[in-house]
Amino acid sequence: MNTTGMVKQRLESLDALRGFDMFWIMGADNLVMAIAAASGGSFWQEAAVQMEHPAWNGFHFYDLIFPLFLFIAGVATPYSVGKALEDGTSKQALLFRIIKRSLVLVLLGFIVNNHLSLKPIAEYRFGSVLGRIGLAYMFANIIYLYCKERTQLIWFWSLLIGYWLLLKFTSAPGFPTGDLTMEGNFASYLDRQLMPGKLYLGIHDPEGFTSTIPAISTGLLGIMTGSFLKNPAYTGQKKALVMAGAGIAALILARLWNLDFPINKNLWTSSFVLYAGGFSLLLLAAFYYVIDVLGYKKWAFFFKVIGMNSILIYISGIFIDWNYANNAFFKWLFQLFTEPTTGVVYAICYLLVKFAFLYFLYKKKIFLRV
Repeated sequence: MNTTGMVKQRLESLDALRGFDMFWIMGADNLVMAIAAASGGSFWQEAAVQMEHPAWNGFHFYDLIFPLFLFIAGVATPYSVGKALEDGTSKQALLFRIIKRSLVLVLLGFIVNNHLSLKPIAEYRFGSVLGRIGLAYMFANIIYLYCKERTQLIWFWSLLIGYWLLLKFTSAPGFPTGDLTMEGNFASYLDRQLMPGKLYLGIHDPEGFTSTIPAISTGLLGIMTGSFLKNPAYTGQKKALVMAGAGIAALILARLWNLDFPINKNLWTSSFVLYAGGFSLLLLAAFYYVIDVLGYKKWAFFFKVIGMNSILIYISGIFIDWNYANNAFFKWLFQLFTEPTTGVVYAICYLLVKFAFLYFLYKKKIFLRV
């Protein structure tokens, strides 16, 4: 989630990493696919595959974007909620603030899914990316608010192991115990019984209610990382090394767990939490070391501008027709090329139009705060 305005002693690397994350869903994925179509090269063909989610089990680069965003929100918590606690704000006041932010994100997610159209409840989709971020953020922050670091770690592992056991020893009616297919897994079955409206895939929703449980651990991993980064007992270089080491360990453990509990974003499996968490830790270690430790910041300005208004650019399609805007500014340029080169030029300009919008807001110091 966008924590602009919440972090007083903010990490420059966190804004840049958030912007890097959002860069891919604001149009960079389409640019990679356009280059693949134009070049036909094997490298770009494989890169294009990484810009799509696997049908069920497995992991592509595009699967990292969502959990990385939630991880980053968690990292910001000790710098926002933690700072407020240090300044004397009561836990009750912070609890109210956390719940309010969660509900706002759930509402925004509902609007992104359904816009403002009126229709029967059965036709609405209630599960959403922002809704999951809101709910996982809320529960992870409540745990942070009322539990010490050791207990936070216990919660982290308890949720992952509990979710694994839940799916391992249950199934949808008529399926064998431990069935993890889309039709037969217990999480999707519970969502079909409990969630109102329609599910994204009819019988399954990747942002379902049940699979939000392990997503709380994704937020907690970010929170524990943020607490570690705030600890003055370690040097910046030491912090980067520890994060990198923890990231590698998480990747290895995830691959081992994958043998029994497949890495699967659709179900947000426990192995997926560790796998995405491992890559998130490695990325943060790299960004933190280069930007906050070594002080090389200028190169990350592009990403920082995006990261400062991450929620706004995500929901902007509701009120801005970006294809219309792109054509309004650059249709003359597109006419100078032929397909498939036109697709590459179009994708580049699409990104530039969005960035120009965000840069204007950045210069005017206009940020959407949730």
